Amino acid sequence: MALKPEPTAPFHSVQYVLRVLETVSKHGGGVTDAQIARETGLPTGHLAPMLAMLRREGYVEQLSDGAYVTGDSLVLLGSGVTRKEALEAKLQETLTELRDSVGAAVYISRYIDGEVKITQFADGPRTPKVNEWVDFRSAAHASAVGKCLLTQLDVNGRRDHLSRHKIARLTSRTITSEQLLFSKLDSQPPTVPVLDLQEYAVGTVCAAVPLTAGSAVGCLALSLPIEHAHRLRQAADTLNRRAAPVVLSLAI
Repeated sequence: MALKPEPTAPFHSVQYVLRVLETVSKHGGGVTDAQIARETGLPTGHLAPMLAMLRREGYVEQLSDGAYVTGDSLVLLGSGVTRKEALEAKLQETLTELRDSVGAAVYISRYIDGEVKITQFADGPRTPKVNEWVDFRSAAHASAVGKCLLTQLDVNGRRDHLSRHKIARLTSRTITSEQLLFSKLDSQPPTVPVLDLQEYAVGTVCAAVPLTAGSAVGCLALSLPIEHAHRLRQAADTLNRRAAPVVLSLAI
């Protein structure tokens, strides 16, 4: 499976965050933000919000003297045999917080062995998950999740997927032309959420943003009932801003 070239990452990209965590881990007794900035080469203006995010997610802790040390989340994720369970628990905690923040059901999806798979989600009585009336594996051309994953593949990867999962009309809004679908995927800005406006299911709108961690293809998504469609853009923007902790958990 071939991937599209990765766009230039913003300051909070995984590579920079991992560099900060490596620096904190190296100084067992604690390290100041000024020292972290010197060792990583990151401007303090960029470092401050990154450290705030890492503290919020439990990857670092700040001592009374202001120095930073490794946090409980990082210790758990690096603990060997329990890493898988710790990762799933951390991601579920993050998804639950994100669900409450955006007021929508949220999902993590991965493209694994040529198939679209929802690996984790968080929903609730007031934030119901989408009714999977057609298997998501067969609906990549229509769903926000699927389209977001397809944007991360090159043309051959997309054609391979659609050769196994033929484009079908699911609603009156579904794109059924491969040429038009590919054109829309190619024109999708990497920093803008992918939307599904009742293309997969009547009565549901969705949004998805890519999760780029190494060579893995994944996305973070949300769904809303049509009566809450007026909140979709704002919820999608929040989803986009909050994607960094999820990418970090997948990368560590």
